[in-house]
Amino acid sequence: MQMRVSVIGMKRSKGVLENGNAYDSTKFYVLTKMDDRKGDAKGQAAVEYAYGDSKEYEKFQHLPFPFQADVDIEVVTTGTTVRQAMTSCIPVVDQKLTKQ
Repeated sequence: MQMRVSVIGMKRSKGVLENGNAYDSTKFYVLTKMDDRKGDAKGQAAVEYAYGDSKEYEKFQHLPFPFQADVDIEVVTTGTTVRQAMTSCIPVVDQKLTKQ
């Protein structure tokens, strides 16, 4: 599913656990509309999406936050657990800055 979102933050994490297993990831924090269908919620909340390794952080760290991006979100499963995964993130270029 493609959608335009507001990325409000990101965090990278890289290292080695005490048991010797390495980890390397980037998390994006995206504003998402609250489920207001029952009338007991309004507004937005931040949702965390894993997005690649720490190299992804380096690709986006120069951008001012928050920024708008076109993202692809897919529903994936392990066979027992279902989750949403961000598979692409393309920052939206500000049209006012590119016109001359």
